[in-house]
Amino acid sequence: MIIESRAYARAGLLGNPSDGYFGKTISIVVRNFGAHVSLYESPELHIEQQLEDQNIFRNIYQLVESVDLTGYYGGDRLIKAAIKKFCEYCDKKSIRLHGKNFTIRYRSSIPRQVGLAGSSAIITATIKALMEFYGVEVSKEHLPNLVLSVETEELGINAGLQDRVIQTYEGCVFMDFEKDIMESQGHGNYESIDPMLLPKLYIAYKTNLGKVSGAVFNDVKARFLEGESLVVDTLGEIGQVAADGKKAILDGNHDHLAKLINKNFDLRAKIFNISDSNYELVKAARKCGASAKFTGSGGSIIGTYKNDETLRCLIINMQNLNARVIKPFIN
Repeated sequence: MIIESRAYARAGLLGNPSDGYFGKTISIVVRNFGAHVSLYESPELHIEQQLEDQNIFRNIYQLVESVDLTGYYGGDRLIKAAIKKFCEYCDKKSIRLHGKNFTIRYRSSIPRQVGLAGSSAIITATIKALMEFYGVEVSKEHLPNLVLSVETEELGINAGLQDRVIQTYEGCVFMDFEKDIMESQGHGNYESIDPMLLPKLYIAYKTNLGKVSGAVFNDVKARFLEGESLVVDTLGEIGQVAADGKKAILDGNHDHLAKLINKNFDLRAKIFNISDSNYELVKAARKCGASAKFTGSGGSIIGTYKNDETLRCLIINMQNLNARVIKPFIN
Protein backbone atom coordinates (compact mmCIF):
# COMPACT_ATOMS: atom_id res chain seq x y z
CA MET A 1 0.00 0.00 0.00
CA ILE A 2 1.28 3.44 -0.94
CA ILE A 3 0.43 6.29 1.44
CA GLU A 4 -0.04 9.66 -0.24
CA SER A 5 0.04 12.84 1.84
CA ARG A 6 -0.18 16.52 0.88
CA ALA A 7 0.24 19.91 2.46
CA TYR A 8 -0.34 23.16 0.63
CA ALA A 9 1.33 26.55 0.44
CA ARG A 10 0.00 29.24 2.74
CA ALA A 11 -0.38 33.00 2.74
CA GLY A 12 -0.64 35.15 5.83
CA LEU A 13 -3.61 37.44 5.20
CA LEU A 14 -3.35 39.52 8.38
CA GLY A 15 -1.38 39.66 11.59
CA ASN A 16 1.93 38.16 10.60
CA PRO A 17 4.56 38.14 11.96
CA SER A 18 2.88 38.56 15.36
CA ASP A 19 2.32 34.77 15.61
CA GLY A 20 5.87 34.44 16.91
CA TYR A 21 5.19 37.09 19.55
CA PHE A 22 1.92 35.96 21.21
CA GLY A 23 -0.16 37.82 18.64
CA LYS A 24 -3.04 37.00 16.29
CA THR A 25 -3.14 36.10 12.60
CA ILE A 26 -5.44 35.13 9.77
CA SER A 27 -4.06 32.78 7.12
CA ILE A 28 -5.30 31.02 4.02
CA VAL A 29 -4.13 27.82 2.41
CA VAL A 30 -3.05 28.21 -1.22
CA ARG A 31 -3.94 25.04 -3.10
CA ASN A 32 -2.30 26.31 -6.28
CA PHE A 33 0.95 24.90 -4.87
CA GLY A 34 1.68 21.97 -2.61
CA ALA A 35 4.12 19.43 -1.21
CA HIS A 36 3.35 15.79 -1.91
CA VAL A 37 4.84 12.87 0.04
CA SER A 38 4.65 9.20 -0.96
CA LEU A 39 5.49 6.47 1.57
CA TYR A 40 5.44 2.69 1.21
CA GLU A 41 6.81 -0.32 3.06
CA SER A 42 10.28 -1.49 2.06
CA PRO A 43 13.08 -3.72 3.45
CA GLU A 44 15.15 -0.71 4.55
CA LEU A 45 14.31 2.85 5.57
CA HIS A 46 15.10 4.88 2.46
CA ILE A 47 14.72 8.61 1.85
CA GLU A 48 14.75 9.15 -1.90
CA GLN A 49 16.63 12.24 -3.04
CA GLN A 50 15.07 14.73 -5.40
CA LEU A 51 17.00 16.68 -8.02
CA GLU A 52 17.68 19.61 -5.69
CA ASP A 53 19.06 17.22 -3.05
CA GLN A 54 21.68 15.72 -5.34
CA ASN A 55 25.24 16.95 -5.80
CA ILE A 56 25.77 16.31 -9.50
CA PHE A 57 25.82 19.37 -11.78
CA ARG A 58 26.35 20.03 -15.48
CA ASN A 59 28.92 22.69 -14.70
CA ILE A 60 29.98 25.28 -12.13
CA TYR A 61 27.27 27.72 -13.21
CA GLN A 62 24.50 25.22 -12.55
CA LEU A 63 25.94 24.67 -9.07
CA VAL A 64 25.83 28.41 -8.39
CA GLU A 65 22.26 28.63 -9.72
CA SER A 66 21.20 25.69 -7.56
CA VAL A 67 22.63 27.27 -4.40
CA ASP A 68 20.97 30.61 -5.23
CA LEU A 69 17.60 28.91 -5.65
CA THR A 70 17.57 26.26 -2.94
CA GLY A 71 20.47 27.04 -0.63
CA TYR A 72 23.01 24.48 0.49
CA TYR A 73 20.42 22.02 1.74
CA GLY A 74 17.56 20.34 -0.05
CA GLY A 75 14.33 18.86 1.21
CA ASP A 76 15.76 15.55 2.41
CA ARG A 77 17.06 17.18 5.61
CA LEU A 78 13.47 18.30 6.34
CA ILE A 79 12.21 14.74 5.98
CA LYS A 80 15.06 13.29 8.03
CA ALA A 81 14.42 15.79 10.85
CA ALA A 82 10.65 15.14 10.68
CA ILE A 83 11.16 11.38 11.03
CA LYS A 84 13.50 11.85 13.99
CA LYS A 85 11.15 14.24 15.77
CA PHE A 86 8.13 11.98 15.11
CA CYS A 87 9.96 9.03 16.66
CA GLU A 88 10.95 11.09 19.71
CA TYR A 89 7.36 12.33 20.07
CA CYS A 90 6.09 8.73 20.10
CA ASP A 91 8.74 7.68 22.63
CA LYS A 92 7.75 10.57 24.89
CA LYS A 93 4.08 9.54 24.62
CA SER A 94 5.00 5.85 25.24
CA ILE A 95 3.67 4.95 21.79
CA ARG A 96 5.32 1.76 20.53
CA LEU A 97 6.04 1.83 16.79
CA HIS A 98 5.98 -1.37 14.72
CA GLY A 99 9.25 -2.55 13.21
CA LYS A 100 8.39 -2.16 9.52
CA ASN A 101 10.59 0.04 7.34
CA PHE A 102 9.57 2.35 4.55
CA THR A 103 10.70 4.31 1.53
CA ILE A 104 9.66 7.95 1.40
CA ARG A 105 9.88 10.48 -1.40
CA TYR A 106 8.60 14.00 -1.87
CA ARG A 107 7.95 16.53 -4.56
CA SER A 108 6.90 20.16 -4.21
CA SER A 109 5.49 22.79 -6.55
CA ILE A 110 5.71 25.55 -3.93
CA PRO A 111 7.99 28.36 -5.14
CA ARG A 112 11.15 28.51 -3.04
CA GLN A 113 12.34 31.43 -0.92
CA VAL A 114 9.27 33.62 -1.45
CA GLY A 115 7.46 33.25 1.87
CA LEU A 116 4.84 30.64 0.91
CA ALA A 117 5.89 28.10 3.59
CA GLY A 118 7.40 25.44 1.34
CA SER A 119 9.59 23.90 4.05
CA SER A 120 6.82 23.50 6.62
CA ALA A 121 4.59 21.99 3.92
CA ILE A 122 7.13 19.20 3.30
CA ILE A 123 7.41 18.55 7.03
CA THR A 124 3.64 18.60 7.57
CA ALA A 125 3.05 16.17 4.70
CA THR A 126 5.79 13.90 6.05
CA ILE A 127 4.37 13.82 9.57
CA LYS A 128 0.88 13.07 8.21
CA ALA A 129 2.26 10.15 6.18
CA LEU A 130 4.12 8.79 9.21
CA MET A 131 0.97 9.04 11.32
CA GLU A 132 -0.90 6.90 8.80
CA PHE A 133 1.93 4.38 8.35
CA TYR A 134 2.32 3.79 12.08
CA GLY A 135 -1.34 4.27 13.02
CA VAL A 136 -0.54 7.16 15.37
CA GLU A 137 -3.03 9.94 16.09
CA VAL A 138 -1.92 13.49 16.82
CA SER A 139 -4.71 15.97 17.47
CA LYS A 140 -5.19 18.88 15.05
CA GLU A 141 -4.47 21.29 17.90
CA HIS A 142 -1.09 19.72 18.69
CA LEU A 143 0.10 18.68 15.22
CA PRO A 144 1.32 22.23 14.38
CA ASN A 145 3.45 22.19 17.56
CA LEU A 146 5.08 18.93 16.47
CA VAL A 147 5.79 20.29 12.99
CA LEU A 148 7.21 23.51 14.46
CA SER A 149 9.52 21.57 16.78
CA VAL A 150 11.11 19.92 13.73
CA GLU A 151 12.19 23.34 12.45
CA THR A 152 13.03 25.13 15.71
CA GLU A 153 14.56 22.28 17.73
CA GLU A 154 16.11 20.08 15.03
CA LEU A 155 17.03 22.54 12.30
CA GLY A 156 17.47 25.78 14.24
CA ILE A 157 14.98 27.68 12.08
CA ASN A 158 13.32 30.69 13.72
CA ALA A 159 9.59 30.26 13.06
CA GLY A 160 6.10 30.61 14.52
CA LEU A 161 3.01 28.42 14.59
CA GLN A 162 0.97 30.20 11.89
CA ASP A 163 2.23 28.22 8.88
CA ARG A 164 1.83 24.85 10.55
CA VAL A 165 -1.68 25.66 11.81
CA ILE A 166 -3.07 26.62 8.41
CA GLN A 167 -1.34 23.67 6.72
CA THR A 168 -3.04 21.40 9.26
CA TYR A 169 -6.52 22.99 9.31
CA GLU A 170 -6.54 24.33 5.70
CA GLY A 171 -9.13 26.80 4.40
CA CYS A 172 -9.03 30.17 6.19
CA VAL A 173 -8.22 30.30 9.90
CA PHE A 174 -8.10 33.00 12.58
CA MET A 175 -5.44 32.18 15.18
CA ASP A 176 -5.01 33.64 18.66
CA PHE A 177 -1.61 33.00 20.24
CA GLU A 178 -2.16 35.16 23.34
CA LYS A 179 0.41 34.27 25.99
CA ASP A 180 -2.03 33.09 28.69
CA ILE A 181 -3.81 30.87 26.14
CA MET A 182 -0.55 29.33 24.95
CA GLU A 183 0.72 28.71 28.47
CA SER A 184 -2.55 27.23 29.76
CA GLN A 185 -3.30 24.79 26.91
CA GLY A 186 -0.05 24.48 24.99
CA HIS A 187 -1.51 25.78 21.73
CA GLY A 188 -3.50 28.72 20.44
CA ASN A 189 -7.20 29.12 19.78
CA TYR A 190 -7.96 28.35 16.13
CA GLU A 191 -11.21 29.38 14.45
CA SER A 192 -12.08 28.52 10.86
CA ILE A 193 -13.57 31.27 8.67
CA ASP A 194 -15.70 30.50 5.63
CA PRO A 195 -13.48 31.33 2.59
CA MET A 196 -16.63 32.35 0.70
CA LEU A 197 -16.72 35.47 2.89
CA LEU A 198 -13.37 36.66 1.53
CA PRO A 199 -13.15 39.34 -1.18
CA LYS A 200 -11.19 39.00 -4.43
CA LEU A 201 -7.61 38.07 -3.48
CA TYR A 202 -4.40 37.94 -5.47
CA ILE A 203 -0.88 36.75 -4.70
CA ALA A 204 2.21 38.02 -6.50
CA TYR A 205 5.61 36.40 -6.09
CA LYS A 206 9.10 36.87 -7.48
CA THR A 207 10.17 34.40 -10.16
CA ASN A 208 13.85 35.37 -10.52
CA LEU A 209 14.88 34.17 -7.08
CA GLY A 210 18.57 34.02 -7.89
CA LYS A 211 18.56 37.77 -8.42
CA VAL A 212 16.69 38.71 -5.24
CA SER A 213 18.95 40.71 -2.95
CA GLY A 214 18.60 38.10 -0.21
CA ALA A 215 17.72 38.19 3.45
CA VAL A 216 17.86 41.52 5.20
CA PHE A 217 19.18 41.47 8.76
CA ASN A 218 16.52 41.93 11.41
CA ASP A 219 16.99 41.98 15.18
CA VAL A 220 13.32 42.22 16.13
CA LYS A 221 13.32 39.01 18.21
CA ALA A 222 16.09 40.26 20.47
CA ARG A 223 14.50 43.70 20.78
CA PHE A 224 11.16 42.07 21.67
CA LEU A 225 12.75 39.92 24.37
CA GLU A 226 14.47 43.01 25.76
CA GLY A 227 11.06 44.68 26.01
CA GLU A 228 11.72 47.57 23.63
CA SER A 229 8.45 49.50 23.63
CA LEU A 230 8.44 50.30 19.89
CA VAL A 231 8.77 46.64 18.98
CA VAL A 232 6.38 45.30 21.63
CA ASP A 233 3.71 47.91 20.91
CA THR A 234 3.98 47.61 17.13
CA LEU A 235 3.70 43.81 17.21
CA GLY A 236 0.67 44.23 19.48
CA GLU A 237 -0.89 46.54 16.89
CA ILE A 238 -0.18 44.02 14.13
CA GLY A 239 -1.97 41.33 16.13
CA GLN A 240 -4.93 43.65 16.66
CA VAL A 241 -5.09 44.18 12.89
CA ALA A 242 -5.92 40.47 12.56
CA ALA A 243 -8.68 40.71 15.18
CA ASP A 244 -10.14 43.74 13.42
CA GLY A 245 -9.79 41.93 10.09
CA LYS A 246 -11.78 38.97 11.34
CA LYS A 247 -14.68 41.30 12.15
CA ALA A 248 -14.36 43.02 8.77
CA ILE A 249 -14.54 39.66 6.98
CA LEU A 250 -17.55 38.47 8.96
CA ASP A 251 -19.29 41.84 8.40
CA GLY A 252 -18.50 41.82 4.67
CA ASN A 253 -16.63 45.12 5.01
CA HIS A 254 -14.10 44.57 2.23
CA ASP A 255 -12.99 48.20 2.04
CA HIS A 256 -11.97 48.16 5.68
CA LEU A 257 -10.23 44.83 5.18
CA ALA A 258 -8.13 46.34 2.38
CA LYS A 259 -7.10 49.21 4.66
CA LEU A 260 -6.11 46.73 7.37
CA ILE A 261 -3.96 44.76 4.91
CA ASN A 262 -2.09 47.95 4.02
CA LYS A 263 -1.81 48.89 7.69
CA ASN A 264 -0.31 45.48 8.47
CA PHE A 265 2.58 46.10 6.07
CA ASP A 266 3.10 49.70 7.15
CA LEU A 267 3.35 48.64 10.80
CA ARG A 268 5.80 45.89 9.90
CA ALA A 269 7.99 48.40 8.06
CA LYS A 270 8.34 50.41 11.28
CA ILE A 271 10.39 47.70 13.00
CA PHE A 272 11.62 45.30 10.28
CA ASN A 273 14.26 46.04 7.65
CA ILE A 274 12.72 45.53 4.21
CA SER A 275 14.75 45.16 1.02
CA ASP A 276 14.17 47.31 -2.05
CA SER A 277 13.24 44.17 -3.99
CA ASN A 278 10.37 43.49 -1.59
CA TYR A 279 9.30 47.12 -1.30
CA GLU A 280 8.83 47.41 -5.05
CA LEU A 281 6.24 44.62 -5.03
CA VAL A 282 4.09 46.46 -2.51
CA LYS A 283 4.48 49.82 -4.24
CA ALA A 284 3.56 48.37 -7.65
CA ALA A 285 0.42 46.73 -6.26
CA ARG A 286 -0.77 49.83 -4.43
CA LYS A 287 -0.17 51.89 -7.57
CA CYS A 288 -2.87 49.75 -9.20
CA GLY A 289 -5.30 50.44 -6.37
CA ALA A 290 -4.85 47.02 -4.74
CA SER A 291 -4.00 46.46 -1.10
CA ALA A 292 -0.71 44.69 -0.37
CA LYS A 293 1.32 43.05 2.39
CA PHE A 294 3.78 40.17 2.67
CA THR A 295 2.41 36.61 2.62
CA GLY A 296 5.25 35.68 4.93
CA SER A 297 8.73 37.06 5.40
CA GLY A 298 9.13 38.53 1.90
CA GLY A 299 9.34 37.58 -1.75
CA SER A 300 5.59 37.45 -2.25
CA ILE A 301 2.62 39.68 -1.40
CA ILE A 302 -1.10 39.20 -0.92
CA GLY A 303 -3.92 41.69 -1.12
CA THR A 304 -7.41 42.49 -2.33
CA TYR A 305 -8.47 43.95 -5.66
CA LYS A 306 -11.84 45.31 -6.77
CA ASN A 307 -12.22 44.36 -10.43
CA ASP A 308 -10.66 42.87 -13.54
CA GLU A 309 -9.14 46.21 -14.52
CA THR A 310 -7.18 46.26 -11.28
CA LEU A 311 -6.13 42.66 -11.82
CA ARG A 312 -4.86 43.45 -15.33
CA CYS A 313 -2.88 46.37 -13.95
CA LEU A 314 -1.38 44.05 -11.33
CA ILE A 315 -0.36 41.48 -13.91
CA ILE A 316 1.33 44.09 -16.13
CA ASN A 317 3.12 45.88 -13.29
CA MET A 318 4.31 42.63 -11.74
CA GLN A 319 5.64 41.32 -15.06
CA ASN A 320 7.90 44.36 -15.16
CA LEU A 321 9.31 43.21 -11.80
CA ASN A 322 9.71 39.56 -12.88
CA ALA A 323 6.82 38.61 -10.62
CA ARG A 324 3.85 36.35 -11.32
CA VAL A 325 0.26 37.05 -10.23
CA ILE A 326 -2.19 34.29 -9.28
CA LYS A 327 -5.63 34.10 -7.73
CA PRO A 328 -5.32 31.78 -4.72
CA PHE A 329 -7.43 28.63 -4.72
CA ILE A 330 -8.50 28.17 -1.10
CA ASN A 331 -11.32 25.59 -0.98
